[in-house]
Amino acid sequence: MPTECIQDSFDFGRVDGRVVVADFGGGAITSDAGALLLGAADRTVGLLDRFAACFGDGRRQDLIEHTRRTLVGQRVVGIALGYEDLVDHDHLRHDPVMAVLTGKLAARRKACAPLAGKSTLSRLEHAPQEGPALAPGRYHKISHDGEAIERLLVDICVEAHKTPPRVMVIDLDATDSPLHGHQEGRFFHGYYDCYCYLPLFVFYGRHLLAAKLRPANIDAAAGSVEEVARIVAQIRARWPRTIIVVRADSGFCRDNLMSWCEENGVHFVLGLARNERLVAEIASELAEAASTAKDTGRPARVFKDFAWTTRESWARERRVVAKAEWTHGEANPRFIVTSLSAEVIDAATLYERVYCQRGEMENRIKECQLDLYAGRMPAATMRANQLRLWFAAMAYVLMCALRRIALAGTELARATCGTIRLKLLKIGAQVTISARRVRIACASAYPSRSIFALAHARL
Repeated sequence: MPTECIQDSFDFGRVDGRVVVADFGGGAITSDAGALLLGAADRTVGLLDRFAACFGDGRRQDLIEHTRRTLVGQRVVGIALGYEDLVDHDHLRHDPVMAVLTGKLAARRKACAPLAGKSTLSRLEHAPQEGPALAPGRYHKISHDGEAIERLLVDICVEAHKTPPRVMVIDLDATDSPLHGHQEGRFFHGYYDCYCYLPLFVFYGRHLLAAKLRPANIDAAAGSVEEVARIVAQIRARWPRTIIVVRADSGFCRDNLMSWCEENGVHFVLGLARNERLVAEIASELAEAASTAKDTGRPARVFKDFAWTTRESWARERRVVAKAEWTHGEANPRFIVTSLSAEVIDAATLYERVYCQRGEMENRIKECQLDLYAGRMPAATMRANQLRLWFAAMAYVLMCALRRIALAGTELARATCGTIRLKLLKIGAQVTISARRVRIACASAYPSRSIFALAHARL
């Protein structure tokens, strides 16, 4: 049989009389040199060390090659860099920049790579339910404390502020995480027209406060009272005078959530699904808007403020703000319910300046799911998929820290995580490791060098 040879040199013709040849003899080269900024951001906020502390490690420390800090840091940074699958780490475990970020340039054993491969990381994410939190099981030696992880998300948000905000608007929303296997808790959701999970996200501006995985056969607001209560208690322990407002769409307009807010001094601004009774209440305002639209040839809206209660589901009467709008030749009424009085904020301002800003949260969810792969749920159990969601959440928090601290005032100050990764982290570089230093020689033609330098100085 003929010998199979692997070509090691590639001819690409001539340019200006010179032969263009490519080969794979460049030595240690990385495409992620900008990830050094992620490491600097982590040292500033102390995220990965505290996240790793949420894991229990029952392995014999004198026998292991990869510590829990190395494993956790490798997984979070890998997601931030765009490597969503564990199989990617069979190559990343040899990447010199990843080794620098985890503080481990060489393995203790000669046969090992500096970092962990897919099999070791898979055992980290497997997350079986064995005993209490941080008490490793007999066969699975690494466990995690979900409550500690949830507290960490809120702590990072609070620590990002030098002074307590006067008003804090907390956004809640549910979304779908499509499933393509037979995962635990898998149900078909008619609205999303697929088998999926229905995770709950909670944000304060760009700060992620909670990412709770839930099955899809529940109400969108299920568990929201418990999550809000936990977050509010943690925030008030640090910021007792901050006014807290809960904001969400009509899927969260439930009496138990509103009643809890009223009993605990938390305000709310929630969408209210329209019905015939509500539309009839603003019939004259809709007629006025239609007349104005006809006279001006432009959309028109009129606001109305009134007290309202349902026939059965609400425990008390509440303030409702209605937007009677006429646009594109038809009525477009919308309603919100709130605990804020008319003396505090008028109807038009409440709807346009407060409630409508809720849509910005959907962009944050897109960042988590599209840029950082929070929608990937490949494990068989919900517990393992919840841990996978938290890894993506921590990658988002790390990217947000980089954006907030290092990129303020630059063209990337409001960029998405995907854009920051593409323009700032994906830098080709040659790595040289000597006895005295690690030199990472980045591409000379890198176009965002000035932003990189500014980010480094700030971090």
